[in-house]
Amino acid sequence: MAGQFVTEVNDSSFEKEVLQSSQPVMVDFWAAWCGPCRALAPVVDEVATQYNGQIKVMKMDVDSNTSTPMRYGIRGIPALLIFKDGKVADQIVGFVPKDTIDKSIIKVLA
Repeated sequence: MAGQFVTEVNDSSFEKEVLQSSQPVMVDFWAAWCGPCRALAPVVDEVATQYNGQIKVMKMDVDSNTSTPMRYGIRGIPALLIFKDGKVADQIVGFVPKDTIDKSIIKVLA
């Protein structure tokens, strides 16, 4: 379900791939049964392509990985968390238009 510039991340690789990343990382918390998650997927792919080299974009299946979503209090999906320097810099919950995501990313990159 991940596009060309979107990488899957799981509970065991989260620390290295996200928290220790030298560049900001946007993580899309999703599930296969979630309609809004599937609707947001092409938008996430588009964002990953647009900001390739500036921000890493990753997806985490909340059904297969439970400890990371619990650690960050993910109660509703889709949820996009943007991490910078190992900390949550911004959070978007639910299906949103691409410009909402762009604003959050631009704020983190500034």
